[in-house]
Amino acid sequence: MIVILDFGSQYSELIARRIRETQVYSEVLSYRTTIEQLRQLNPRGIILSGGPSSVYDASAPKCDPEIWDLGIPILGVCYGMQLMVQQQGGEVEKADRGEYGKASLLIDDPTDLLTNVEDGTTMWMSHGDSVTRLPNGFGLLAHTGNTPCAAIAHHQKKLYGVQFHPEVVHSVGGIALIRNFVYHICGCQPTWTTATFVEESIREIRGQVGSKRVLLALSGGVDSSTLAFLLHQAIGDQLTCMFIDQGFMRKLEPERLLKLFQEQFHISVEYVNASERFLASLDGVTDPEEKRKRIGHEFIRVFEEESRRLGPFDYLAQGTLYPDVIESADTNVDPQTGERVAVKIKSHHNVGGLPKDLRFKLVEPLRKLFKDEVRRVGRSLGLPEEIVNRHPFPGPGLAIRILGEVTSERLEILREADFIVRQEINRQDIYHDFWQAFAVLLPIRSVGVMGDQRTYAYPIVLRFVSSEDGMTADWSRVPYDLLELISNRIVNEVPGVNRVVYDITSKPPGTIEWE
Repeated sequence: MIVILDFGSQYSELIARRIRETQVYSEVLSYRTTIEQLRQLNPRGIILSGGPSSVYDASAPKCDPEIWDLGIPILGVCYGMQLMVQQQGGEVEKADRGEYGKASLLIDDPTDLLTNVEDGTTMWMSHGDSVTRLPNGFGLLAHTGNTPCAAIAHHQKKLYGVQFHPEVVHSVGGIALIRNFVYHICGCQPTWTTATFVEESIREIRGQVGSKRVLLALSGGVDSSTLAFLLHQAIGDQLTCMFIDQGFMRKLEPERLLKLFQEQFHISVEYVNASERFLASLDGVTDPEEKRKRIGHEFIRVFEEESRRLGPFDYLAQGTLYPDVIESADTNVDPQTGERVAVKIKSHHNVGGLPKDLRFKLVEPLRKLFKDEVRRVGRSLGLPEEIVNRHPFPGPGLAIRILGEVTSERLEILREADFIVRQEINRQDIYHDFWQAFAVLLPIRSVGVMGDQRTYAYPIVLRFVSSEDGMTADWSRVPYDLLELISNRIVNEVPGVNRVVYDITSKPPGTIEWE
């Protein structure tokens, strides 16, 4: 294991992902992690993340200074390097000139940490402070035009620091540096593989669950579908999957999901058609947050009713992923068994809390994984590519792709328009060129002319974006002929639409979804 101590960097999770790309397990922990906890974890290496603070501020976050005496290789990144320097007796000051963005790394010592990193390679800088004096025993590895100490090392103690961010995609030689640290300096082996994870997870699930029953709320997304496959392989018929159709799914998705699971993969799914009650709950509602709240509340009511009908169940399976674990402390532990208990269901509906008298012990075998790792696990378990690489779809579904009030008429219009979008990008084999590609219905009407007659109908917005993680996104430069084809089909085949427009807003300032 490699441990990342987080000092508030926006890139801490990305560091962990880069480590895992080397097939070595990594975890993100708070900088407050005690020296005793670190000794118990016994990592092969530690990485100190960047952060927004200055090490000379009175309130700056500090790790336990005993960390330097553990005898474990440590890599400090940006703030982490500056903290290392300060606590080892060096000096850090506000720079005369900060450095942000791309910079050429000029290598002074091409060994150890910088082995096979090309001199002059591009690295990504983001700092306003700089090291002005190295501690005793440290040597210079590299510099840039603005930063005299861009990479440093105490070879004997195996302490290393870099002022840049090797984990970001803009750092051309970043992955080579990370591999040097993980493999050559820490001595890790590439054993964190999909096959190893599946094997260990099945063993742990069987040990935890025993002969008890497990309930899973299936959404059709990659997380819940991968979880269903993994649990079914581990415990077979002890698993009950429940699919609640709230009426806001895309065209043919509920039918396709049931056919895949029940006919092709022989995993039983309890289908609950609750579309009428969900639609009734949104009657007259126009505020997007109120929509989400009501959909979540209704989901809880349906889930409670159906789980009691199908139960009893001892365990609730949740598709909790590692980012959820890092970002949330919403856990409750049973004082008798020590197992986590559900006081909050993570679902595709952004649900709030379950009723307190409906308590399950949690099964969360995906809680160690990032999204890309879940996709690899799903693929290894035989999950179809249409699910593994499915575009992200919001929990409330089409209900928040209809601005304003959701009605059965508007749902039908949007469902048909969205279906045409998906048909055409699949026909041209460019579905995976986009992070998301979908249609939005606006609650306004505009004048048009069709067949020499005046029309007064809805506009459809097309939203195609490119992104790596959904945190930021750019609008996709879609060929005009494809936009023309989709537009012509929508206005000709979808009653109630006479205008199609294309959203060319990036995130930020806009969001990917319209609500």
